[in-house]
Amino acid sequence: MATAKKATAQKPLLDDDQIIAMYMQDVMENNNQPLNVYTFCKKNGIEESEFYTFFNSIESIRQAIWVKFFENAVTAIEKEKGYAAYTNKNKLLTLYFTLFEILTLNRSYVVYTLDENKEGLKNLKQLKQLRNHFRDFVVNVIEAGATIQMKQVQKVAKPVFAEGAWLQFLLLLKFWLEDTSKGFEKTDILIEKSVNTAVDLLDTKPLENLFDLGKFLWKEAKMR
Repeated sequence: MATAKKATAQKPLLDDDQIIAMYMQDVMENNNQPLNVYTFCKKNGIEESEFYTFFNSIESIRQAIWVKFFENAVTAIEKEKGYAAYTNKNKLLTLYFTLFEILTLNRSYVVYTLDENKEGLKNLKQLKQLRNHFRDFVVNVIEAGATIQMKQVQKVAKPVFAEGAWLQFLLLLKFWLEDTSKGFEKTDILIEKSVNTAVDLLDTKPLENLFDLGKFLWKEAKMR
């Protein structure tokens, strides 16, 4: 006589988001990153082979977290009504504001991981893949908004502008980390002034906004 097979509970399938969530929780609860893949997997009850399906090291998780922050920001802004018709300036402003909103939601992790072991610039290694995604986004924005008259200029300017935008983001990130204003309102002001200046530089009319940005940074420097 045929008998029914006993149902066995199936282990939920892992994905990269779950591993990232486990990692961030570990870091915040222990104030330290896992020593290696083995200890991370053992603590979280997963097989190393499962881990390596998504990441090849602890460092690759650290880099992927920043990419996720960025991808979530891009996904959110592209869902905004009328986004495709935004000007270059508004696309960049929307990206910056949305990205920093996401960073603020994860501020405890971001502050810790960028200040980990007091190693300063060494901790920026984890932003390596974010830099590539960020620069690609900026180049795409420039290409989408280029006029026929500006195409020749922008052909040369794109890589320079994209790298400049990345350095600008790093400065904004540093400012935000040290910002003690309510709701990080000073960071919002700096984002707007910085993007205005950067886009005007691309359009070859920078002086007014450059002067305005300089006054703001000078005032902030004197107050610290």
